[in-house]
Amino acid sequence: MNSFFSLVKLLFKAAIFFTLFAFALNNQADVTVHFFFGYQWTSPLVMVVLISFAGGLLLGILGMVPRWWQQRRAAKHARSRPDASSGAASPSKPDESALPHGI
Repeated sequence: MNSFFSLVKLLFKAAIFFTLFAFALNNQADVTVHFFFGYQWTSPLVMVVLISFAGGLLLGILGMVPRWWQQRRAAKHARSRPDASSGAASPSKPDESALPHGI
């Protein structure tokens, strides 16, 4: 059963690869991207799409970095605190009616 799912996963990855490969082969025409101050860049369409995707990915990662650092600091701080469970009462369950709907 496990090998069946591995085969399906491999076929799915191959289908995605060949679809993207066909997209790249079908979009080799040059396009011109116009920037500010008269600067322009001419490149195949597939390169423009790839660079745009990579740029969006990079911006998304850079947008998440401050939150990741904040979470790492909080986790490090939580690990460095002594265990407060000895002698302390366990935290009570929050009131269900105070939570937003659906959570």
